[in-house]
Amino acid sequence: MRLLKSFLILLFFTTLVVVLLHLVGAFIGAGTVWQNLIHASALHPFANGLPQFPMALALILVPAFLWIGLGSSVREMMLLALTALLLVLGASLVASLYLSYLNPVPSIAALLLSVIAVTLYWKTEVGSRGLVLRRLFGQRLRPEIFRQLVDGELSVDFPGEMHEASVLVCSIHNHVELMEVLKPADYVALMNLYLRTASDFLVDVGGYLDECSGESVRAVFGVPLPSSGIMNHAAKAARGAIDLVSRLEELNRECDNRWLQRLDFRIGVNSGPMIAAAYGGARLGRYSVSGPVVDFTRHLSAACAQYGCRILSGPLSYERASETVEGRPIDLLQRAGSRRRVELYEFLAPKNSLSPERERSRDQFWKGVILFRERKWEEAIKAFSSARIPGIPDKVLDHYLERVERARRGDDELTPEQALLAEAV
Repeated sequence: MRLLKSFLILLFFTTLVVVLLHLVGAFIGAGTVWQNLIHASALHPFANGLPQFPMALALILVPAFLWIGLGSSVREMMLLALTALLLVLGASLVASLYLSYLNPVPSIAALLLSVIAVTLYWKTEVGSRGLVLRRLFGQRLRPEIFRQLVDGELSVDFPGEMHEASVLVCSIHNHVELMEVLKPADYVALMNLYLRTASDFLVDVGGYLDECSGESVRAVFGVPLPSSGIMNHAAKAARGAIDLVSRLEELNRECDNRWLQRLDFRIGVNSGPMIAAAYGGARLGRYSVSGPVVDFTRHLSAACAQYGCRILSGPLSYERASETVEGRPIDLLQRAGSRRRVELYEFLAPKNSLSPERERSRDQFWKGVILFRERKWEEAIKAFSSARIPGIPDKVLDHYLERVERARRGDDELTPEQALLAEAV
């Protein structure tokens, strides 16, 4: 709404100036100079009805350029203005050769006045809002979310506030192996294909692309605009993670065909309080989040390989997303010397989408985890064995069966990976 109001105000005053300049004959002198320069008068007589066309074109260019200019960056607006100027002059030249002389001055004046109007608008507090937000967010947000930011009342200073949000980190765990077997150009092409696919997808589903570098992508849900209702930020992150797995499995088939290699991707999802702010300066500044919740998400992504799952979630993410996704418990962590315990979960599928067989398997697995924690080894083994679906590999299930065997032997110490994760709790 703010953009529309600004557009209508600028349109009124810019059009008024163009019409006044036309009425006082300001375009005639400059038009005559251009006409003599291209010798149009010696080539063709002035056709009937065409004297009104330059002014009509100018009145069309004003709203078109203002609307596009208000939604563009400074560089984009200047390129657009230069392109339009060359097109107008080119059209005048072509018309002088094949039709009749057309005065380009009204259109040029309309373009220049529109550029001035947009530039002056950008100098105001309201107008600079879009430029500041574009510098901070770029194309890291879905266009409609970015437009809500521009039209909203949220301060663009972003000095730093605590927000509850959800973070999704997707990392490639076999990037070292890929570097060893692929040519540098092929490795870069493969990784760029992954980064482009994952980042575009996460932005499309409503996430803010906070980081996209090397072999990792990080998206945040719930900032800079909050999410509420059943599809809260945790639910959006959980569903985004599940759908991203399907999308990257499709990508793996393409990678297998092109490079005979596949990506070992793992996803961590975590929710909680974090500081959201504009970090950096004019040269390298962007909106980002920081805090223990953010750091722990990267640990979750790294720990997926230890447990054999694709998606590892923190407790608050599972709690907030449980109405929209299916999941199962993975581990219960406790830092040494601390009474705090953190439950980790795996997201499996959208809510109510599991087949009866997979639902039965999930329930038996859940039962097995409970029995394992109660140290009822034989009953836990029976439940885990019942959870296996013939012909479908389940590395998480294999992981727990190995833990039961180690626990039965009295060797139930945390693995180095689990100890590292517990320390990050």
